[in-house]
Amino acid sequence: MAGPAPRLRQLLLALPLLALAATGAAGQSAPRSAAPVPAKELFGRVATPAALAPRAIGFYSKGCLAGGTALAVNGPSWQVMRLSRNRNWGHPDLIDFMERFAAEVPKVSSWPGILVGDMAQPRGGPMLTGHASHQIGLDADIWLTPSPGRELTREEREKISATVMVRADRRDIDPANWQPDHWKVVRAAAVDPRVERIFVNAAIKKALCRDARGDRGFLAKVRPYWGHDYHMHVRLTCPAASPDCRPQEAPPSGEGCGSELDWWFTDEVLHPKPEKEPAKPKPPLTLADLPGACVQVLDAR
Repeated sequence: MAGPAPRLRQLLLALPLLALAATGAAGQSAPRSAAPVPAKELFGRVATPAALAPRAIGFYSKGCLAGGTALAVNGPSWQVMRLSRNRNWGHPDLIDFMERFAAEVPKVSSWPGILVGDMAQPRGGPMLTGHASHQIGLDADIWLTPSPGRELTREEREKISATVMVRADRRDIDPANWQPDHWKVVRAAAVDPRVERIFVNAAIKKALCRDARGDRGFLAKVRPYWGHDYHMHVRLTCPAASPDCRPQEAPPSGEGCGSELDWWFTDEVLHPKPEKEPAKPKPPLTLADLPGACVQVLDAR
């Protein structure tokens, strides 16, 4: 059995406690009792992109990114937060969307610009901490806190917290934090034809359903999901030149403001009964769980 490719072998050897578990001695198969290296340990420790043609590979929560591009940490109307994470990477389509969306925000609202949270790692893939998705360079978290109108220091970008938009009882937005411009900013993202989904907390979706004026068609793309109390998670469609990218199913028809939204505010959701036995954690994804092309992405210079 052939050993891993040269660069991948270097990555494995950089993880001494895990390397033998992944490849065994001299590139041979690992003992059956040894655990394979979690893919997050491989992708999460690579600091540079793969010098390949841009491709989103796999599904949003099980894939990788070839030819990733970094969003500049400062732009005319955006600033990247949490620079130490090195997660401001994406497919070129995502970079173009972020730049265009950021430029549109001051036109439709009083915001001087946006604050950008996590996008993807340089080569995508599972992350050491946090998200299950954001793996193929088509996801971006955009804070619902406006840019302050001045350049933040690196220290501020690590320490400043986004403003939580959800009320303490989880049943609606906090009116002290949610402002009329918020729905306009969300709409500016959703109307872009490349946007497939926007995930927000159910309370934020409720506010959008209540506040949106004019053409409300954009609401169909905005779906409630757990978390997302302080940001919107924007997800793009698969690029035309990424044949290995697996799209998400189409959203349900309609605005999503009816009974399907009401479910999120039931006791079943807001106050779930504790499980009799804690659920066993899912094993982490390994390289074998990802599309085969992700081996070449890891091995590329």
